[in-house]
Amino acid sequence: MIHMDLKGMGVALVTPFNEDESVDYGALMRLVEYQIQHGVDYLVVLGTTAETPTLTDGEKEEIVSRVVEKVRRRVPVVMGVGGNCTRALVDKLKHGDFKGIDAILSVTPYYNKPSQEGIYRHYRALAEVTPLPLVLYNVPGRTGVNMTAQTTLRIADEFDCVIAVKEASGNITQMDDIIKHKPADFQVISGDDGITFPLIALGAVGVISVIGNAFPHEFGRMVRLALAGDYENARVMHSRFAELFELLIVDGNPAGVKSMLNMMGFIENKLRLPLVPTRIPTYEKIRDVLSKLDTHSCGERSGEV
Repeated sequence: MIHMDLKGMGVALVTPFNEDESVDYGALMRLVEYQIQHGVDYLVVLGTTAETPTLTDGEKEEIVSRVVEKVRRRVPVVMGVGGNCTRALVDKLKHGDFKGIDAILSVTPYYNKPSQEGIYRHYRALAEVTPLPLVLYNVPGRTGVNMTAQTTLRIADEFDCVIAVKEASGNITQMDDIIKHKPADFQVISGDDGITFPLIALGAVGVISVIGNAFPHEFGRMVRLALAGDYENARVMHSRFAELFELLIVDGNPAGVKSMLNMMGFIENKLRLPLVPTRIPTYEKIRDVLSKLDTHSCGERSGEV
């Protein structure tokens, strides 16, 4: 199996927008630097949290290019390459420019609801042409289909280039089954901030985080404590974020984390349709929780980057 260490906390970067809905590349670069300076283990570009379906091809290319240039190999960069047309993805993997990218994250096909055999053949087609290590992404709440533990393990067993799965099914039993029966070097990564602590206790290697956009140091520390077996201190830190976990998703992702980043002075509170910002009551609740967490002021946060 091709080895690439995705242990720790990766952050699924948001895409900041200006008031006119153009991409705010300056804010994105400041956010990337903030992540690196505060200990992120790797970054994920063009994931769900980036509102990727609303971006043009040109914007996607520009985002990846600028992030890679800003990172300068200081941390690994994982790029989202997903879709529900297998042939189109195969063509992209064959001919795309992946300079500066260390791995590819590819979500299960959505909307057309393939069978487990269809999911397996989809990933087999990608595995046969990928130029980089491949991370599976199972998020049935968005795709409409769950990739079972049996299918995940079948893919992991057969293809050395498939190095990990980002599991966001919410089914702890399913995740535990994968962890118990996976190949030794295959990594299970939490796709939900709220279950990262218990999943690490079961044997996961970390998380691809949303809340890490705002709290890379604090949430990353929780992850590292849990990975080191210091469950008591990790549990205390996990509990500090418990209320935020729910608030971040109540009006959808990334509306919650964009509200938070706006309060901290990083970005405009702007999303592209069909996504919209959090409702005012949610925004105020997030503000209240942030004040309880004793976060830095907006000016201090912005100054750190």
